[in-house]
Amino acid sequence: MYVGVGFVLALIPFIWMVSGSFRSEADLYQNPASLFPTSITLHGYIGVWQQLPFLRLLLNSFVFAGVTTALTVLFDSMCAYALARLRFVGRNVCFVLVIATLMVPFQVTLIPVFIQLFHLGWLNTYEGLIIPRATSAFGIFLFRQFFMSIPADLDEAARIDGAGHWRIYWRVIMPLAKPAIATVAILNFTNLWNDLLWPLVITSSNDMLTLPAGLTLFGGQHVTDHAVLLAGATISLVPIAIGFFFAQKYFIAGVATTGLK
Repeated sequence: MYVGVGFVLALIPFIWMVSGSFRSEADLYQNPASLFPTSITLHGYIGVWQQLPFLRLLLNSFVFAGVTTALTVLFDSMCAYALARLRFVGRNVCFVLVIATLMVPFQVTLIPVFIQLFHLGWLNTYEGLIIPRATSAFGIFLFRQFFMSIPADLDEAARIDGAGHWRIYWRVIMPLAKPAIATVAILNFTNLWNDLLWPLVITSSNDMLTLPAGLTLFGGQHVTDHAVLLAGATISLVPIAIGFFFAQKYFIAGVATTGLK
């Protein structure tokens, strides 16, 4: 019962947002607390295309979130494989240092990273958006814990067949790590898709803005049309919802089994 009540309370803001995207500006001001429109209009969705470079914002968001997520899964899983499967001096120290970075707020490193990107000439570029975000300590931790739950006998069997570390990682470990891959991919993609601060700091032209940043600047530069903003926010939720729908089985399995050994 309590779970159901909590679910309904959590769902109310989303219902209001979707409903507001089909309402007129006058209706929003007259009945702001109403969950349902008095009349349905597509003014918000038409305004998204007419008042914003929406396709460009959408493309930038897909490139930023998609490419960065793919690189994060690759780099984090490779690092986690080394920490979980390779035996070398200082392995545990390296893992502790990786975990320690979780306690450092992203905002602390923002200015040094910005200065470095300035010297590289990567400001206002896809490289500047993607490369600094291409790894995450949480992803390394999650992959490592999952890899440690995979029997080491599989590695030995692969070595008998002549496989090296790269082949074991790519052909043995990664196919078994679909739950961990789905978990890291969904969490990172969601975080990057909704990221506002990083794109605003790194980009300076409208052609490089992502969707959240573009919607924010639109609200500050013009007389704010809330129906348009709500329509843009509703559309921005669609890729995340679709991704979770197709990967939810692996995501739930990854959350349930990570850390078990």
